[in-house]
Amino acid sequence: MAGKSLTQAQVVAKLSEELNLPKAQVKSFFEAQAQLAYKEAKNGFTLPGLGKLVLVQRKARIGRNPATGESIKIPAKKVVKFRVAKATKDAVVPSTAAPKAAAPKAKKKK
Repeated sequence: MAGKSLTQAQVVAKLSEELNLPKAQVKSFFEAQAQLAYKEAKNGFTLPGLGKLVLVQRKARIGRNPATGESIKIPAKKVVKFRVAKATKDAVVPSTAAPKAAAPKAKKKK
């Protein structure tokens, strides 16, 4: 199993060290980026190389209360989703659909 995910402080510290920038400047960049993402999410917001935030309209549907089994109406609503970029998917989970190299065939003996 993979290790624990990085905390915000750990991300800021690593980027600060790698980019030779003060931690406060890196943290303020992330805060400004988050505020911009919140503001622009309704129009779609792209994080280059990672993915994009998109606003999706869900249809009304019938759900079921798992405790009682009773059917309930779930109204239509808008939700924000994050669509991961292909480059990110390939970096994290290598594609299994890649064509495999053909193994050389053995010659038959007579």
